[in-house]
Amino acid sequence: IGTDEFEYFFDRNDLHYVKTEDISYNDMKKIFLKGHLTPTLIGRLKSLLKMIKKPLAIRSSGLFEDSLSQPFAGIFETYLVPNNHPDLSVRLQQVMDAIKLVYASVYSDVARGYIKAVNYKIEEEKMAVIVQEVVGNEYGNVFYPHISGVAQSYNYYPFAHMKPEEGFAVAALGLGKYVVEGEKAYRFSPKYPTTAITTVKDQVQDSQVDFFAVNLKNQNPDLLEGETAGLCKLDISEAEKHGTLKHCASVYDNNNNIITPGIDKPGPRVVDFANVLKYKYAPMAETIEVVLDIVKEAMGSPVEIEFAIDLNRDADYKSSFYLLQIKPMIGGASDYEVDMDKIKKDDIVLYAEKGMGNGLVKNIRDIIYVDNELFDKSKTEEMAKEIEQLNAKMVEAGKQYVLIGPGRWGTRDKWIGIPVDWPQISNAKVIVETSLEGYPLDASSGSHFFHNVTSANVGYFSVQPEISKSFIDYEKLEGQQLIEKTKFFSHVRFKKPFKIRMDGKKRISVVTVK
Repeated sequence: IGTDEFEYFFDRNDLHYVKTEDISYNDMKKIFLKGHLTPTLIGRLKSLLKMIKKPLAIRSSGLFEDSLSQPFAGIFETYLVPNNHPDLSVRLQQVMDAIKLVYASVYSDVARGYIKAVNYKIEEEKMAVIVQEVVGNEYGNVFYPHISGVAQSYNYYPFAHMKPEEGFAVAALGLGKYVVEGEKAYRFSPKYPTTAITTVKDQVQDSQVDFFAVNLKNQNPDLLEGETAGLCKLDISEAEKHGTLKHCASVYDNNNNIITPGIDKPGPRVVDFANVLKYKYAPMAETIEVVLDIVKEAMGSPVEIEFAIDLNRDADYKSSFYLLQIKPMIGGASDYEVDMDKIKKDDIVLYAEKGMGNGLVKNIRDIIYVDNELFDKSKTEEMAKEIEQLNAKMVEAGKQYVLIGPGRWGTRDKWIGIPVDWPQISNAKVIVETSLEGYPLDASSGSHFFHNVTSANVGYFSVQPEISKSFIDYEKLEGQQLIEKTKFFSHVRFKKPFKIRMDGKKRISVVTVK
């Protein structure tokens, strides 16, 4: 549905006044629902609904969303409707309401905040809408695909032997909302699909435990309840009853600490798509790799795709891969460059040659670091408790900070680093691992917090002066205002915010006072 319909909608219903008035989002939705769509569009929707009886997704395609300079992905709303009411007029009303609510989502608090942040004028936004059949199959009162996911052609968090330009993918069982919401989905490299990114213990702990499906029982959902009105969330054990977990999960064997593909044995289920990725039940990784290459080439920039997979075999005994959406890659500064020649050495607080993350951060004044003289590797559990208390104060104050400490953050082995869990350091915007004499750093690249680090775009640096030019200027840190000193940590605050520059391509990062 083209942008002209969006403009007609404002004209026909005299809605131009809402662009400048201060109306709450809830009231805005109600105003939009009272509006009328054009008779031509209503006729087209009717014809469509006579043909399609499967659930539908009604999503936006704003001009903003696809403009290469501004990443708007996921700012506007998507509604799913069951489209199974016996009365055609009820189904038509659902779709029309969903279209109007997608239009209204231009004025949601999230969208307004974002539009303001990127200096766009809200009155310039024009919105096209896509009505798509939902991929999947019916299982009793619910409908969903075997696999949904997102893939990007550029990976700012490459692990082990992976290269940034090889991209990455994140997949989950059920509807894609699970992945987009940043829940515990499975991340893999399309080029090395058999390489597990995290340890066995982490895979078990971070495995998907529930999933989204379209709720067919509620034939007329109230879309004012929001994007999830037509959905339900089910336990992964339901998928096993439906037979959809079969190729998507493995079983954890606690006695031997291994994960075996397939779900024939008793034990905790781990959603890792092993039959698909390792044993090629369907060529998911290869397909993603090919699609990303073609799309990236065509758009001339890094891209993100959304996809869904139906593992049921068709007449040619093949599974089906559906490409749902293509958009320029989010990350505003999708190729932020750091030019070290332009930075004065005297201004540098920290320089790292093994950095992950991308972009510029310039609103942070706080650094919390481990006092190297006092570090004692037998006391790392005590340190974890201390940083938890310091982090809690930062959360309360609404301040982010840079966290610096020796060894691996979040390790399960307390002898090689500080064994924190993510909530204990959740307000850190940059996490730095350093090496100490007699305490060499096995650069972990944050794999244990992977999920949190990537979804919050947190910088992850490792500083190893013995094998690179990386360094931290502790004298500068000691010269700042001391906010708090604990047994092992110092919390300092700079007079003015410092600059954190992260170059995702060169993998160098630098923190400077100017």
